[in-house]
Amino acid sequence: MIQPRVMTDKFIFMTTLVLVVFGVIMVYSASSVLAAEKFGDQRYFLIRQGVWAVVGLTAMLATINIDYRFYQKPWVVYPILFICVGLLVAVLFAPSVNNAHRWLRWRTFISFQPAEAAKLGLMIFLAYYLSRRIPDEVRNVWKTFLPCAVVAGSIMALVAVEPDLGMAMGIGGILVVALFVAGVPIRHLMLMGVAALPALYYFLVHVSWRWGRVLVFLDPWRDPQGQGFQSIQSMVAIGSGGLWGTGFAQGRQKLFYLPEPHTDFIFAQMGEELCMIGLVLVVIAFGLFLWRGARVALRAPDTFGTLLGISITLAIVGQALFNMSVTLGLAPVKGMPLPLISYGGSSLLLTLTGIGILLNIAQQARDYVA
Repeated sequence: MIQPRVMTDKFIFMTTLVLVVFGVIMVYSASSVLAAEKFGDQRYFLIRQGVWAVVGLTAMLATINIDYRFYQKPWVVYPILFICVGLLVAVLFAPSVNNAHRWLRWRTFISFQPAEAAKLGLMIFLAYYLSRRIPDEVRNVWKTFLPCAVVAGSIMALVAVEPDLGMAMGIGGILVVALFVAGVPIRHLMLMGVAALPALYYFLVHVSWRWGRVLVFLDPWRDPQGQGFQSIQSMVAIGSGGLWGTGFAQGRQKLFYLPEPHTDFIFAQMGEELCMIGLVLVVIAFGLFLWRGARVALRAPDTFGTLLGISITLAIVGQALFNMSVTLGLAPVKGMPLPLISYGGSSLLLTLTGIGILLNIAQQARDYVA
């Protein structure tokens, strides 16, 4: 359902555009040495990120002009959900990359992470299902809480066995946000948290490398050349930047000291080259996105728009905060990209698609002034 273009939230639009362009530039700075060494072309990651940025922005412009209530139709919601679950099953049989089954690959230059699509698919399903419940049904365990928990729990289980516990926990956060905003009683959410503790305990404590990460998070210097290496080098990079930074493309940690400087630890590379002021500006940008996204959701014409808008907003900002926390040593090391900035095609594409939906909600928000 295509609708005429009208005014949308220019703050969200411009913040997104600036972060994407900035991300492409920083990916080049952080990856040029690695790309030249590994692929013989320092523009290797730049070209791919640039292509994905164009594809993602095109998808965003397309979804801006599709009425968000189109996703509220059952014949749209359930196929999206089934496709996402099917991709999560298919990826378990795909060739492993770094001992994990997280990517579906075509040839050597196109890869797709189904978990990213599953996040957006789950947001759409939860917004659809919860918006159809009358107030009394929202508080009913059997009619509302349990069906949503089963669907989200199934997706979380498939993602956890890839294995990707961090992403699974992020999906759990999406469920909690949607249920809370819809008005599900707090006691139900608390019971869900208690029920999830045994699985979380098993995946953390009884998986040696994960428990090692937790211990190293508490004291990175207990294994400075092993599991603590990334966290230490990340903090060294940020500390080296100081107040003024080393200058664009002049960072030294990317010279094979800091692992994954263009993906999971790009925030640290930014801190080294662009100084603390640069990091603060990025934090402010995500803060602006949070403010405007929440404003859009609260002014949405219906419950479906509110639930979908707030889920998209908090999923993006929450992931950004977690990524920043990891690079600053405030959370255990977990491979999770910085939205809109880190290298990664499927993450960028699905994030921009979600933002396009958010901007369409803004077009139709009640008494909304962009």
